Order: sequence, then structure tokens, then C-alpha cells
Amino acid sequence: MADKTSAVALEVDLTFLKSKRGLLKIAEMVSLFVAFVCFAVASSSPYLVATSMELSITLALLLLYLLKLNKKLTAFFWPLIDVFNSFFAAAFMSTVSLVAVSMYTQKGTLAGGVMGLVTSALCCLDGFYLFKKITFNLPTAACRVETCDT
Repeated sequence: MADKTSAVALEVDLTFLKSKRGLLKIAEMVSLFVAFVCFAVASSSPYLVATSMELSITLALLLLYLLKLNKKLTAFFWPLIDVFNSFFAAAFMSTVSLVAVSMYTQKGTLAGGVMGLVTSALCCLDGFYLFKKITFNLPTAACRVETCDT
């Protein structure tokens, strides 16, 4: 008898990339990458580590929504985790960026700090937009399907 193996196929949600939240995530990724490059050119390792950490977390959340893993991993309420991450990232990046801007020694550090402040604004906008769409009185499955995915 042949073994029946079930292949797990990942769906790609291209409509997420065209939605407001998808575009905000992409804009966050771009601004974080530009800040990362600026800090790398200036050889500012503390700022480089902070920016790369936020870049990897944002990439993980983007892939989570893009591959529809949030529907497969139902143990967590992903929209609320994303809101907390957005506001924490905004506070963290604004603190790091303000320190980088106020104590810069090279122009790359200044440019990275300014891009970090842009990232902070984008994270606040993303967190606010998602928090506005979350309804806590609906069941988890209804919130994921109807209001939180777009």
C-alpha cells in the first residue's frame, strides 16, 4: 500500500499587498531598509542592530499575512499582536532615531535617524488603522475573515 502524504500548500494572498495595510507594511519595510543602509554606511552598530531587528519583525508579519499563515496558526489573535508590535516599534524606533539624530557624527547616522522617524510615523499609522478595524465583541474567526484581513 502506498503512503498517503498530504502536502501542505501555502496560499499567497496578493490582494493583501494591494490593501491599505499591505501598502503600509511595504512602506515600513522600505523605510526600515533605507534606515538600515544609512546606518550600515555610517558604521553605527547600535542603530544597525535595532533597525535590523525591526526589519526582521516587520518582514515576519508581512510574510504571515501574505502567506495566510494567520489563518492556519489560530492560537494567537494576530491582529492584536500586530497592533502591539506597531505601537512598540513606533516607540522604539522614535527613541532610537531621536538619539541617532541628536548625537550623530556622520551624515549616514543623521539620514538613518530621519528615516527611522518616518518609520515611526508609518508604524503609528499602521497600528491605528488596524486597531480601528478590530472589534473585540465578535468571535475571533469572524474578526479575521470580515474586518481584520484587509
